[in-house]
Amino acid sequence: MSLPRFLVSLVIVGAALGGCAKPPSQHSIVSQPVQATAPFITNSILPASAPISQQPMPERIFSSAHLGGRTLAVGSTADIILRPGEVVLTFDDGPRPGKTNEILATLDDFGVKATFLMLGSAAQAHPRLAQQVALSGHTVGSHTFDHVDLGTLDRQGALDEIARGEHAVAQALSGAGQTPSPFFRFPYLSQTGFLRTNLMQGSVVILDVDIDSKDYYKDTPEAVAQRTLARLDARGSGVILFHDIHQRTVEMLPMFLAELEQRGYTVVRLVPKDSGVFGRDVITADLPDLRGTL
Repeated sequence: MSLPRFLVSLVIVGAALGGCAKPPSQHSIVSQPVQATAPFITNSILPASAPISQQPMPERIFSSAHLGGRTLAVGSTADIILRPGEVVLTFDDGPRPGKTNEILATLDDFGVKATFLMLGSAAQAHPRLAQQVALSGHTVGSHTFDHVDLGTLDRQGALDEIARGEHAVAQALSGAGQTPSPFFRFPYLSQTGFLRTNLMQGSVVILDVDIDSKDYYKDTPEAVAQRTLARLDARGSGVILFHDIHQRTVEMLPMFLAELEQRGYTVVRLVPKDSGVFGRDVITADLPDLRGTL
């Protein structure tokens, strides 16, 4: 190739490269047609959400997918600390044939455990049923012997009633090699500072009540369930009081547990904390007669 022809080729290539890098003129930008009706579509940017006050509440309040929750080891009343969305199911006054066994079946269907605060007289009358509760994995505590309002008794009489109830429950469970847990609830929730302090010093775990279902009212099972759910939703968690001696409670429980599951609650199982090799001091049993000193 001759030199003049080579120089001409270089000039032509340079012009072509320069044209590729040249920005478009203002005239060319303005003259291009604009598609005003073409939507701007992207998969990486979500539309702005409505203000939170205008958004519907989620169907599930909490995040759990199962009704059965954690197991909480309890050594004192202060250990019962529940997280939002957690409930503890408790049943007082049993065991009662035809009622307690049906409640056990429902709890088993939903895979949850409860705490049963038994009367000593009822456990003494129905030891096999009391044993069935414990053998099913539920926690068994006491509720005095004969459901006496302890506030109407003197100090020693109240302590004797508590000790007698715990002893009767222990005797009933012993036939199946089971022992009661140190959980106790005051009948009618009637207590004194002396009794509460005395029991807690003796390593008794007093179960208070956050939500009273009032299933002892002569309401329909649906009314009991809705009342209890409303109080639970308002509080967010808590220890719920039921009684395994009422037919309405038997009929209410399946719908109540199904609704708990739908709303995302979980049921916490309470168990006694290991007290060590020395065991538990039971100051309410075999007490000396202190009537003249109190």
